[in-house]
Amino acid sequence: MKSYSNTRFRAHFLGWQCRLRQHCMRHAGGRPSDGMRPRISSPTGDLIAASVTTIMVPAQTHEHLAFFRFQVQRTNDPRQRYDKGLEYLQCTYYQLPDEFCDELVAVFPPGSAVAKRIQAEPEVLLEFDHARQSYKMLATTRKLPVSEPARELTLWHNRLFNPDLPAASIVLGLQPQWASAQAHPEP
Repeated sequence: MKSYSNTRFRAHFLGWQCRLRQHCMRHAGGRPSDGMRPRISSPTGDLIAASVTTIMVPAQTHEHLAFFRFQVQRTNDPRQRYDKGLEYLQCTYYQLPDEFCDELVAVFPPGSAVAKRIQAEPEVLLEFDHARQSYKMLATTRKLPVSEPARELTLWHNRLFNPDLPAASIVLGLQPQWASAQAHPEP
């Protein structure tokens, strides 16, 4: 694999992620594809998790957060929540990759051993592989604080699909280090 400029790689990766997610929402009922679930290892190659589902967070969270929260709170019918959420995510949500932060987030249950292992590493290695495209990059890790809008958006987004998600869930940020990024085939 070859390394690319930070800007070029970032744009290519975010575009790929948006296309995968939109396809997943439209054709797979929202079920995450392999390309949305990277393998996570320590920088030395020790496997932390074979697959972790990640979420993309828009740079401007307010409108999306309000929608997700409203849909979850408006009905106790999980099917209605799921259908409305899926409809929203199928439309324009993933149309503009530039509207998303490049930090991916992942949700873990309270007390998760995997989350603790990820947090113990200042950097992790993310490996995405789907169809004939793969990406490999280092990412810095952090636990999102309770007051951060990205954390709130992530929890409400996930509650569309899992209404029993606890408020005490751990939300970790994975910030790609674009200088380390590699792709195959080339962007």
